[in-house]
Parts: sequence; C-alpha cells; structure tokens
Amino acid sequence: MSRLGSLGARLYRGEVGYDFVGHRKLWYGLSILITITAIVGVVVRGLNMGIEFEGGAVFTTPKTSASVEQTTHAAEKVSGHTAIVQELGGGGKRVQIASVDTDTSTKVKEELAAELKVNPEKIDAQLVGPSWGEQIANKAWQGLGIFMILVVIYLAIAFEWRMALAALIALIHDITITVGVYSLVGFEVTPGTVIGLLTILGYSLYDTVVVFDGLREGSKNVTKQTKFTFSEIANRSINGTLVRSINTTVVALLPVAGLLFIGGGMLGGGMLNDIALSLFVGLAAGAYSSIFIATPLVADFKERQPEMKALAKRVRTKRLKAAEHEAHEPDDEHGDEPPGDGGGGVRPSVTVDNGRGGGPAAAGAGVGGQRRQSPSRGRGRGRPSGKRR
Repeated sequence: MSRLGSLGARLYRGEVGYDFVGHRKLWYGLSILITITAIVGVVVRGLNMGIEFEGGAVFTTPKTSASVEQTTHAAEKVSGHTAIVQELGGGGKRVQIASVDTDTSTKVKEELAAELKVNPEKIDAQLVGPSWGEQIANKAWQGLGIFMILVVIYLAIAFEWRMALAALIALIHDITITVGVYSLVGFEVTPGTVIGLLTILGYSLYDTVVVFDGLREGSKNVTKQTKFTFSEIANRSINGTLVRSINTTVVALLPVAGLLFIGGGMLGGGMLNDIALSLFVGLAAGAYSSIFIATPLVADFKERQPEMKALAKRVRTKRLKAAEHEAHEPDDEHGDEPPGDGGGGVRPSVTVDNGRGGGPAAAGAGVGGQRRQSPSRGRGRGRPSGKRR
C-alpha cells in the first residue's frame, strides 16, 4: 500500500487526524476575508461582460502578421469602442467590439481589413443584439436559482435542514469567490462561464454530500454514548474522507489546468479561458468549502441543540472523572499493600476462633506459602482439621 493509501486508512480508522472543526473560527475568518475581497473586486472593477450579454460584433480574421496590441489599437480606432482581441491558434485574431450595430458593422469590417492588410471577404463578422444577451443573462439567473432550490430540497430530505443550509452557504461561498476572481483578472464573462459555474456547483455539492454521508453514518445514536461529542464525530468524518477529497480534486484539476494554462495560454485558445478559469477556481473553492466550511457549519448548528449540549457536558464529565482517577492511581506496584511488621514485608496473621474455647490459632503468617484465612471462616464449623495437640 502506498503512503497516501496508508495515511487514508489511518485517517479513516481515527488513528491520526487534524482538528478541522476545532479550528473552524480560523477557516471562517479566512473565508470571510476572501469573500470580502471578491465582493470589493466586483464592486470596484466590475465584470468584463461578453458581447453575448451586452451585444456587439465579433470579427474573426485570417492569419495576419499584426500583433494583438496592433490589432486592438486598429479595432478601437475604427469602431471608437473598446475592443477585446484574442489570438487564435492558426495565427488569426478574434476581435470583439461592444455596442456595434448592424449598420456600422460592414464599415468596421472594411476599415479593420484595411488596417490589418487582409481581404475583407475573409473576415467573418457575427452580430449579437443586446436583447438576446439580456435573455441569456435572465436564463442564467433562473437556472442558478432553480439549481439552488433543488439542492436545498434534496439535502433537507436526504439529510436534514441544517446540512442543507450549510451546503447552501458553501455553494454561495464558491460562486462569490469564482466571480471575484473573474473580476480581478479581467477575464470575459460568457455563456461558457455560466456553464462552468453550474458545473463546479455540482462538483462542490458532490464532495459535500460525501462528507455529509459519512457524518450521518457516524452520528447515529450519538446521544446514547459518552465517548465523543458531535463536533468530534464531525471531525472524524472529515478526516475519514480527506484523502478521497484530495485525490478527486487533484485528478479533476489536472485536465482543467491543462485546458487553462496550456490550451488557453500557450496554444492561444483564448476562447477556452472563460470556461477553464471558472472550472479551475470553482473546483478548488468547492473542495475547500466542503472540508473547511460546510461540515464545521453543521457542527456549529448541531451543537446548539439541547441534547447535543447535554451530550457534550456528559462527555466532559466522564473525561474529567477519568483524569482524576488516573491522577490518584499509585505509581508503585505494591503501593496498595499494608506494611508488614518490622519492615520485612510479612503480612499480619489472622486469628481464627475454633468455636470450642480452645484458644486462637494462626491461620497464616504470609510466609512459607501458607494460605490466609478470613476470621469468620472457621466459625460454627466444629473442630479444625489437622493433628490435635
């Protein structure tokens, strides 16, 4: 078995582990800081919405010797609007210009061809109206809202409402971080971005449900025992699925990273960046939230229940008594034996009455291997055994 597999088995059995739930305030603070940064980025810088949402024109040019900077300058000079230029794999350019209507698209196409010194007939022009973009945006919001509602209903039925609420908070956390990253890096928001967001929400939910399922199994009849609190059981559930979550996340991130950094960066597939970035950031945020946010939130919600408070009190009381018992145990092996006469380690003899007035007899002095006898053993039994003197 590999080291990672051995570690996973030990985590699952509870032999080792990290106190994720115990340090939940640290994770909450870190998540709040990241979320605030993302919100500020969206408010200050805004989102670079694609023409699918704002309307405009897309011009795809054939192979040209002009650079991206030269093409951007030429497109903005011709149209009078901000242009977004992406270099394609074959040496061509994809030029997006917002707020370009049908009447001016032909003129822009001809002047752009003259600036780039290419044949106007080889430039492909596509127009997108603002009304169509508004419909796309509305459909995206409706799809996101329906997804959230279905998630809450499913988790409330399959688990309980506290887990559904924690999962909803984790999903909102993932969306906020992903949108904030888009705002900070300036990537264009397209329908592909929306598809990527819905994809990573499903992945994040899957990872969260795996942890919740382990928590549900581990917390059955939790109030009937006094060994663990609910928070400790929740922490064991996280550790039990930790290696699985890490493996799943790494395997999912590797192809997405190739799509983003190699396909979109090195090979010039700029159209892949919109969906690849949302997948990359969302997968990482989803794995983080399922471990550091969702399950600790469930533990917080559950620990507020009266029965869980009573359980935590019983567990603390039992552990305190066990600690006191260990503290009072003697360190010496013979510390509980009575001292002998004269310091020789000899146990005192026990006098036995034979019931006939014949006087006392020594039943054993603790030497010679003789057996000790309780004082009441020979009472009412007649003459003792052995030779009579």
